[in-house]
Amino acid sequence: MPAFGFAHLRGRRHHSDVLEYLERIQATLDPFGGRFVIHGPPAEVLEGDWPGSMVLIEFPGRAEARAWYDSPAYRAILRLRTDHIQGDVLLIDGVGPDYDPAERASTLRAEAERAGQPAA
Repeated sequence: MPAFGFAHLRGRRHHSDVLEYLERIQATLDPFGGRFVIHGPPAEVLEGDWPGSMVLIEFPGRAEARAWYDSPAYRAILRLRTDHIQGDVLLIDGVGPDYDPAERASTLRAEAERAGQPAA
């Protein structure tokens, strides 16, 4: 099952360190099968407010995503971004091709009922 590295970045600056980070990041992703899916284009906000930009990187699985983030190659360039751009970064598992949101709702409903909190 794929896993994703997701970043919500705010206060982007085109500092020379950030440009160097961008020049070097793909080489850190390659050994772990990472690839950019979304890389910071302006989003069309349909609901709510979304300040900043987003980055989504896909990996074959959570182990590869974590290994990339903890790798010496990525750690060597991380500060080039974090010193100049604020943001939140997450690792999250994706869903498989057979994912059924109705099945997920059933599971959540059962969990709520077991906890004595029936869904309203």
